[in-house]
Amino acid sequence: MLQTELLPLRDPNAGIRQRFGRLLRGLGPLGCVAASFIVLVLLAAILAPLIATHDPEVGSVARRFQGPSAEHWFGTDQAGRDLFSRIVWGARSSLIGAAAIVLITSVLGTGLALIASWRGGWVDALISRVLDVLFSFPNLLLAIILVAVFGKGLWPCVIALAVAYVPYTARVIRSVAMRERGMPYVRSPQLQGIGGPTIVIRHLVPNVAPQVLTGATINFGYAMIDLAALSFLGLGVQQPAADWGLMVATGKEALLQGHLAESFIAGGCIVLTVAAFGYLGERLGGRKAAGRTR
Repeated sequence: MLQTELLPLRDPNAGIRQRFGRLLRGLGPLGCVAASFIVLVLLAAILAPLIATHDPEVGSVARRFQGPSAEHWFGTDQAGRDLFSRIVWGARSSLIGAAAIVLITSVLGTGLALIASWRGGWVDALISRVLDVLFSFPNLLLAIILVAVFGKGLWPCVIALAVAYVPYTARVIRSVAMRERGMPYVRSPQLQGIGGPTIVIRHLVPNVAPQVLTGATINFGYAMIDLAALSFLGLGVQQPAADWGLMVATGKEALLQGHLAESFIAGGCIVLTVAAFGYLGERLGGRKAAGRTR
């Protein structure tokens, strides 16, 4: 009688769990804390309509400068608006604005870098000179000039900062793309007559993607700082909308009266979020570099 040996069933999710486990080990304890905090902030922004206990834009002079209570968890501001609700809703504009800047910068910067590295010659020289001109302007100064042209608000600031950030991303990605362009896996398809766009999409883009991801993670924090600075100067999000940078600005008058909550809580949210994104970007960059050296 033939006996058949039963083979154990293969878990289709085993590979996913293994990659996730390696990612967590690569991030380390502080990296996991940073990632968890970022997820918490993202959830707060997404679920703001459900989490917020009050309308963030409506207040009452009779309730101004109240301390933390069961009704107002973080207290109220000088207009009697609930600080907790404004913090939760403020996460939306802060994250959406920074994400838009990073997305535009990554697409434009990577595109220009790939074109410059692949075409070379006068194309590379022209793109490099244009980037040098933009690079010579400080981020906030260039943003203030562009906001003066396009007007105040979140999206003019996003466009202005995206233009200011493109040279940084393009320079880094161009150096990586130039190195990868001389590798055998790129030169071999050229000798076979495969077109340049196909080689760039199939070979260069996947190999510069880790650097793009790392740069985007780090730039996210810088974008949040610059957006908050523009809102603090009165050029970004306008009253009565909720925004972390704007809350730091509106809370400075309350500081003189001894009410620290608005500026300190909003400023603390900015600092912690920027630090979390910065640390996570450094860990991802170090992990990618370690993987290439092995």
